[in-house]
Amino acid sequence: MRKLGCLAALAALVACALAVMVLFAARSSSKAPAPGQVAAVAGIPARMLAAYQAAAVSIGREVPRCTGMTWAVLAGIAKIESDHAAGHTVAANGDITPRILGPVLNGSGAGGNTTAVPDSDHGQFDGDASYDRAVGPFQFLPSTWQTSGRDGNGDGRRDPHNADDAALGAAVYLCGDGRNLADRNQLRSAVYQYNHSQAYVDEVLSWVDRYAQLGTGRITVGGSVHGGARTVLDAALQKSGVPYSWGGGDASGPTRGVCCSPGGSSGAGITGFDCSGLTTYAFAQVGVSLPRTASAQAAVGRRIPASAGVEALQPGDLVFFAYNPASDATIHHVGIYMGGGQMVNAARPGTVVRSEQVWLSGFAGGARLL
Repeated sequence: MRKLGCLAALAALVACALAVMVLFAARSSSKAPAPGQVAAVAGIPARMLAAYQAAAVSIGREVPRCTGMTWAVLAGIAKIESDHAAGHTVAANGDITPRILGPVLNGSGAGGNTTAVPDSDHGQFDGDASYDRAVGPFQFLPSTWQTSGRDGNGDGRRDPHNADDAALGAAVYLCGDGRNLADRNQLRSAVYQYNHSQAYVDEVLSWVDRYAQLGTGRITVGGSVHGGARTVLDAALQKSGVPYSWGGGDASGPTRGVCCSPGGSSGAGITGFDCSGLTTYAFAQVGVSLPRTASAQAAVGRRIPASAGVEALQPGDLVFFAYNPASDATIHHVGIYMGGGQMVNAARPGTVVRSEQVWLSGFAGGARLL
């Protein structure tokens, strides 16, 4: 803050304080979220979500040429890096306690690290003056933070252990010199820069897609969805990330499965959903009781033949897959159509509830229950 003379200085200080109060009140208000923002997302603490959204709005001031940054992109990174600071307290100003620290990067193999990373911050952020550790909810290396770190909450500090600072720093890092993150290839490149692993990129983007679809419950893929279809899709999408469990799931939610799938996979030790368990749960939320197997569910409602194509489906329809699409007796999988060629489903052992493109292989039409 600039120093002025006597009364002018006092007036400036009062005006500045009032401006800060107004800004804080605006940030803390419960007004409806701005376009592209959401009021709440299951699994993300409200204070962390606020940090992601503020960073997505503010990034234009830091990297003017960057486009396509959304809160969902930042949430996807933070989900993998710290599960949104799970198990930690996030204060009103964004400070996170206790600090989130990764393994000591001394080449011991802990956390998959086999290359020593000497100290770069004199222990300022990671408490270790010999080796670096990743820090904060976005797990920055101290050396990276020194170039990408930003003051997101306007307190005059750049702290990777502060939700606002860390989220804005991550946005800066992902934007680079001015990426268009609405372009899928550029988004993939940005996430790969964060962690040089294609498996990591795939996992982050799966969460980015889920968060983008969750929002406040409005399904954006395939247009606006209302009524029972919206309730069904919301219920299924809110279980994104729940493990696949053969025989798992019923009208009350995820359950332990049974042994064994045709491939020999047991769900007995896994609490989750299989494909028809997920649909049973989702439709129970609108009072529709479904039989337990995918093939039996094909007999409920108005059948939509495979010959009509995916374009004949509407959001909220069941979508089926069969070994022989001409024979309902061979149906082995079911999902819920979201629109835009997308479905939400519990795909197979080893995966989680997720959204993805409707499979072309084995497409056996759908059924309209609502």
